[in-house]
Amino acid sequence: MWTYRTTYRSVTQSTPYALVYGVEAVLPLELEIPSLRIAIQMGLTEEENDKLRLAELEALDDKRLDAQQKLECYQARLTRAFNKKVRPRSFQVGDIVLAVRRHIIISHKTGNKFTPKWDGPYVVQEVYTNGAYKIVDNDGLRVGPINGKFLKRYYA
Repeated sequence: MWTYRTTYRSVTQSTPYALVYGVEAVLPLELEIPSLRIAIQMGLTEEENDKLRLAELEALDDKRLDAQQKLECYQARLTRAFNKKVRPRSFQVGDIVLAVRRHIIISHKTGNKFTPKWDGPYVVQEVYTNGAYKIVDNDGLRVGPINGKFLKRYYA
């Protein structure tokens, strides 16, 4: 946990420890071999050290807000990059589709690498909101609701 909390994050441009406590963590090595930061803090009086800590705590809210803004920008960039590759699929009632064969439904492992990954064809019977569909096969067996990401258009 110490490594995670003291590792610099490029997204927030800070460490998680600094975002919680307002200062960077003092590593055990810095106590044995004094760093500039430790040397400056050792030379301060108690009153000066209190003023320095208070200033760091006052700046903490700005640091957290800045990190939150950077994180939101990063998430927006990831969302745009992901959405570039997403192909929206929408089907109408009466469209012929194939459904992905789910291994969870199949209780025992059948076939090999040449077993088809798609079942069907099915006909879209109902269209629900948010990309869900009810499909029917040739025998009238109803399947669904099923998410549209598990369907693809079948061209006969």
